[in-house]
Amino acid sequence: MFFMDASSRTTPVEIRQSSPTQLSIRWADGVESLYPVRELRLACACALCVDEWTGDSKLDAAEISADVRPVRIYSVGRYAIGIDWSDGHETGIYAFDNLRALANSEGAELG
Repeated sequence: MFFMDASSRTTPVEIRQSSPTQLSIRWADGVESLYPVRELRLACACALCVDEWTGDSKLDAAEISADVRPVRIYSVGRYAIGIDWSDGHETGIYAFDNLRALANSEGAELG
């Protein structure tokens, strides 16, 4: 019997902008997760977007444009990606385990 290592659930093998409004991550366990990019922008957990003491969101979703999009996606170590956004925001780090959990909670997984 073959058991998939738990880290394969949070190890991406491909990250790509699959459309202007969607980011795709294919994980080492074969699952592909699709993320609406505006939802990723709203899920930013940096100190500018989330109160560090209370965990409350500081973002007003109404102020985030419907057409916000990544202008640069880059690796942060071996555990996350950083995204520079078209609205000028560029301090968010999206850890792979958080991205996988977000996909599970949003029902965004295929495969």
